Amino acid sequence: MIQALKDGDIDVGIGLTEGWVAGLGKKDGDDTEYYLLVGTYVETPLCWAISTGVTRDDLTSIADLKDAKVGISRIGSGSYVMGFVLADTQSWLQTPGQLPFAPVVLSTFANLRTAVNNNTADFFMWEHYTSKRYHDDGSIKRIGEIYTPWSSWKIVASPSLINDNDNDKRLHDMFASIDKGIAHFESHPEEAVGYICSALDYTEQDAAEWLKTVKFAKSVRGVASDVVEKTASCLQNAGILPNDANLQGMIGIPRE
Repeated sequence: MIQALKDGDIDVGIGLTEGWVAGLGKKDGDDTEYYLLVGTYVETPLCWAISTGVTRDDLTSIADLKDAKVGISRIGSGSYVMGFVLADTQSWLQTPGQLPFAPVVLSTFANLRTAVNNNTADFFMWEHYTSKRYHDDGSIKRIGEIYTPWSSWKIVASPSLINDNDNDKRLHDMFASIDKGIAHFESHPEEAVGYICSALDYTEQDAAEWLKTVKFAKSVRGVASDVVEKTASCLQNAGILPNDANLQGMIGIPRE
């Protein structure tokens, strides 16, 4: 999505907080702002399940993972960043930018599941409910979970849609439409469960349980500075974001 914003193919995107913040901090010699943070879609953090191979009897808890091989989709991805979050919670992070696990790049969720069963990787982290069906059918083994220290989904927009005094009418209308959609979603739980089951391939029980864990924003307009600061701190520890990144400059519309 970041590339699509850069290319002008899209004007707005909804994605994981850490991805947006990392993209805004990595200039690579280009000071152009191709997007800014303008909205908060979800107020709650994302739960990442920690999984290993079904025959790995030597790995039964997070404590067993020190110096292990962690499967990731790519360098800089959420599965990579969460390795630093996990290490930080366990006091294993000694040097900023140096992951205390051996990262194994595997690209896809399917490859990650295969890798922990053939010992290419020792463990990986992926969204809890997406992983759960594979825990339930015995394809992989769950040994723990970890939450992002920040709320998980943000809305970004091209700076061309944002003015100093007010946002473009199209943004205003979009925020109003999303707010209306969230209100409908939350007031029709049976319809919501049906949609989740069909769109995300969750079981009905898992969809209902997932709904209990997610708090959507009542008003999506704006982003709180403390969320950006928490995210940036972790990304800086991971060596993904420079320490001198302009955090306030990442927010196009602040939370009121």
